[in-house]
Amino acid sequence: MTFTLAIVGRPNVGKSTLFNRLVGKRLALVDDQPGVTRDLREGAARLGDLRFVVIDSAGLEMADDDSLQGRMRRLTERAVDEADICLFVIDARVGVTAADEYFAEILRKRSKHVIVAANKAEGRAGKSGAMEAWGLGLGEPLRISAEHGEGMDDLYRALVPLADRIEAERPTPIAAETDIDLTEEDAETGEGAEDWRPSAARPLQLAVIGRPNAGKSTLINKIIGEDRLLTGPEAGITRDSISVSTEFMGTPMRIFDTAGMRKRAKVVDKVEKLSVADGLRAVRFAEVVVVLLDVAIPFEQQDLRIADFAETEGRAVVIAANKWDLEDDKPHKLNELRANFEKLLPQLKGAPLVTVSARTGKGLDRLHAAILKAHEVWNRRIPTARLNQWLGAMTESHPPPAPGGRRIRLRYMTQIKTRPPAFIVKATHTDKLPDSYQRYLVNGLRADFDMPGTPIRLFFRDQGGDNPFKEKAKKINQSGALSKHRNRQKPKDA
Repeated sequence: MTFTLAIVGRPNVGKSTLFNRLVGKRLALVDDQPGVTRDLREGAARLGDLRFVVIDSAGLEMADDDSLQGRMRRLTERAVDEADICLFVIDARVGVTAADEYFAEILRKRSKHVIVAANKAEGRAGKSGAMEAWGLGLGEPLRISAEHGEGMDDLYRALVPLADRIEAERPTPIAAETDIDLTEEDAETGEGAEDWRPSAARPLQLAVIGRPNAGKSTLINKIIGEDRLLTGPEAGITRDSISVSTEFMGTPMRIFDTAGMRKRAKVVDKVEKLSVADGLRAVRFAEVVVVLLDVAIPFEQQDLRIADFAETEGRAVVIAANKWDLEDDKPHKLNELRANFEKLLPQLKGAPLVTVSARTGKGLDRLHAAILKAHEVWNRRIPTARLNQWLGAMTESHPPPAPGGRRIRLRYMTQIKTRPPAFIVKATHTDKLPDSYQRYLVNGLRADFDMPGTPIRLFFRDQGGDNPFKEKAKKINQSGALSKHRNRQKPKDA
């Protein structure tokens, strides 16, 4: 990528449709109603042989106050200041409006390079509007149709000479890698977990999820040290799943802010349904998920479903109770939170529970430490020898049941995956092994190998009476027999 392109313009002129066209995916929400996009969204765009970062912005509206529209406008102006090129989109079917002329004047003063694009210009209906765009004084307007892909070759020809003069480069986001298979050698040694430490080339992927108005965007703004995401007292401001690259206390991270997830029965708006689905995709893209609670109303039904979804997807989970600065009886509240957490989310037993204040920044150091710990455990590898020593001790302490008088024998255990950790146990009569004994082993793994909170996958394979060490013993016996044969053949010294 060689430059950054910000798509700006009035609401509902087709900016998000053009954004999706350039990135080649349906990443931004699109709907006929204006104002669907409220944050800045970045994507890796491709046009011919050009590779660049494209930013979809909220619609520019003539509002200078502290209303939602005013804050959206200031966020878009920040994108204009940071971008290398601004693509100013107007609606060719409507023509140039007074708002278009006003914003063209702002772009002329603040943007390094401006390209005017008259969208929806297909057919005769958009011809006159495209001609009016000459009057903006920003050069020759491009006639395009983001919906149908028309005019993309003209946009390419306009970008090429500008790209040659722009030196700024941005790294391509790397998708999170999960369910990593371990080779037999990796499983034997338990080494290699350190290869997955966060770095600039492979930042830690973090998703912040929770109910509406829990403070997710405010928390991320405090982490990155700037008002990058739109915030306010209104619930449901964030609609897209927004990602930003930053360093959180020295750790490279890519953080996803997601739309607040309400109960399914309450999600009736079409855009909100798309937003929730977008948030779920962000969880699947993440490595560590921070479930942000409102300390005044923690662990409501929807909070539990969100945390359970993250665990089901196999992501490391950190629980963060926000708005801690507003709590009066902190010791009592903390004990109450921990008790409810253990009772209501037993599948996340031992997961970090930290208190933070997104508004003041208190507790961010604890949150950072909890995220790194969860990520390290998520990548944990345990040598096969230690696992089998542990398995022997666990079965000796609490033997498996003997259904029908036949004892279930757990013969061999090894780790087969990491991110999250997954293990396989070779045993007899695995179909008779009760769930309670499986939970006993999982809880033992958490306690004895310091793996609190992370999802642990435990699989059982029926081995019958086979000995897993049979082949190894056979090789040893063959080697011993061959050695004895050689000794018999060796002539005695005179």
